[in-house]
Amino acid sequence: MNSANASSAGPWWRALTSYHWFVFAVASLAWMFDCLDQQLFILARGAAMKTLLPPGWDANEYGGYATAIFVAGWATGGLIFGAVGDRIGRAKTLTFTVLMYSVFTGLSALSQGWIDFAAYRFVTGLGVGGVFGLAVALIADSLPDRSRAGALGSLQALSAVGNVTAGLISMGVGQLVAQKSISPAWSWKLMFLLGAVPAFLCVFIQIKLKEPERWVTAREAGRKTGVAFGSYPSLLGDVRWRQSALGGMLLCVAGVIGLWGIGFFAPELVGPVIEHSLRAQNLPPEQIAGAKGIWIGINSIVFNLGAFGGMLAMTRLAETVGRKRAFGIAFLLAMFATAGYFQLFNGKGDIWMSAVMGACQLALFAGFAIYLPELFPTRLRSTGTSFCYNVGRFVAASGPFTLGKLQAALKAGATSPEAKIEAFRSAATYMSAIFLLGLVALIFLPETKGRPLPEDVVPPQP
Repeated sequence: MNSANASSAGPWWRALTSYHWFVFAVASLAWMFDCLDQQLFILARGAAMKTLLPPGWDANEYGGYATAIFVAGWATGGLIFGAVGDRIGRAKTLTFTVLMYSVFTGLSALSQGWIDFAAYRFVTGLGVGGVFGLAVALIADSLPDRSRAGALGSLQALSAVGNVTAGLISMGVGQLVAQKSISPAWSWKLMFLLGAVPAFLCVFIQIKLKEPERWVTAREAGRKTGVAFGSYPSLLGDVRWRQSALGGMLLCVAGVIGLWGIGFFAPELVGPVIEHSLRAQNLPPEQIAGAKGIWIGINSIVFNLGAFGGMLAMTRLAETVGRKRAFGIAFLLAMFATAGYFQLFNGKGDIWMSAVMGACQLALFAGFAIYLPELFPTRLRSTGTSFCYNVGRFVAASGPFTLGKLQAALKAGATSPEAKIEAFRSAATYMSAIFLLGLVALIFLPETKGRPLPEDVVPPQP
């Protein structure tokens, strides 16, 4: 066996040095705590809306608006900090974004009404939006090429750990409510406060992080040649990168709307279904509220355990059959799993369906982590990745809004809780067709399996 083949033998992690492991750990922690805070918002959203909204206002509808505002902040932050990361460095920009989302997650607990809650969520979204593109670019530029896909898929898979932790927090807080240790109105505040702490501590670890040598070398060459780093005109003005940027954006729109506009509203189905069954047992209101919170937490954990397996499977599939074919399979599975879940979930015995939907929906995001940085050169890697992942969120922010409006139209005239649940099921099922947009986007994108990262900055010859 020649040396080249020997160097590529074995699992992806065998090529990593101790510093490579440090980079991987820091980037993964930043994204994991980012996802913890996202998921806490999903789990606490319903209770927060009931506390903050005036009587008679629809908590589901305004929860959708709050989610749309959060996702819009995410998109804005991604665009800003993706470009900043290419210009001044991935490591220092990543540290700032983690600090931003941790502080404003904690401040969300101090909200007095729907407006200031939405404002805190928007600023939290600014920080959250910057993390993905920066963390992905940091790993892509720091680790050996043969380790890149495995490391990036694993980074995305580890995000499920943050999501599961959020589910455990929800269960713990639900137990406190059931025991009357805290009131339901305080439950969501406690969840946001708990979510802020680990992310804030992560900032102190990131101070030791160095900029990738690949980026440092390219940046120095760029200064001598005058080529633009972190430039959207450069990204969209060059046909080599424009097609990848627009195609990648559509790819992400399908996945992000599917998850944030449909999948992450599973608690709004699980909660009423479980509550309906508990009321039939004539339990007191406090026990119903506590048990409902516990089962929403269980649902989140099951969803994310499935997601963990789905993301690892997608990583292996992308390395085996290629990026585009893996995405094609994943989009079809996501559509059928999502529609099936919202039509067929009817109680505790169907909780396994959350794992199936989580595996199919989140598998797409492991694909984004692997594929997007392979479409752009070093000078535009964070910018391009963030453009695809976050510009799509401006469109995707319409997903929760559309779901809320579609549900409102379908339940017009409905008076019973059962009729309202059926309207919600139908709205989510209709919207599952969004995953087909991902199949269309694949037509315009290249296959990158087995190819080196693209480059267009060459050091000047002496």
